[in-house]
Amino acid sequence: MTVQTMTLKMQTRGEADCIDVTPETEQIIAESGLDAGIATLFVPGSTAALTTIEFEPGALKDFQRLFEEIAAKGRSYDHNERWGDGNGHSHVRAALLGPSLTIPFADRKLLLGTWQQILFIDFDNRPRDRTIIVQVMGE
Repeated sequence: MTVQTMTLKMQTRGEADCIDVTPETEQIIAESGLDAGIATLFVPGSTAALTTIEFEPGALKDFQRLFEEIAAKGRSYDHNERWGDGNGHSHVRAALLGPSLTIPFADRKLLLGTWQQILFIDFDNRPRDRTIIVQVMGE
């Protein structure tokens, strides 16, 4: 078994900015030299998350609206009271999705469904420089 660790770097707009990182992840798999295994993506930080979704405007709007309904930006958050940074909702939203995602691959291709893409979402209330760690394990 071989393990390789790479990073993806990006700039985000914050405010539930959704970025499709499927092409970059596919490129990492293709260049890894591994035929089959798993790819784990992990975002360091507590205001961003990873999941899969059909990356199309309607689904993205629905997804963003869902988070406004369950963890609204305008609510009172104890985190905001303590730190004064106004991103309490960002922490709650990111915690609901989680910071990592694992996807199997075979024949150097991710085994995603037809309409399934890898979504990175930055819930913070400001633009950020972000890193995603991609660890590929296989043979």
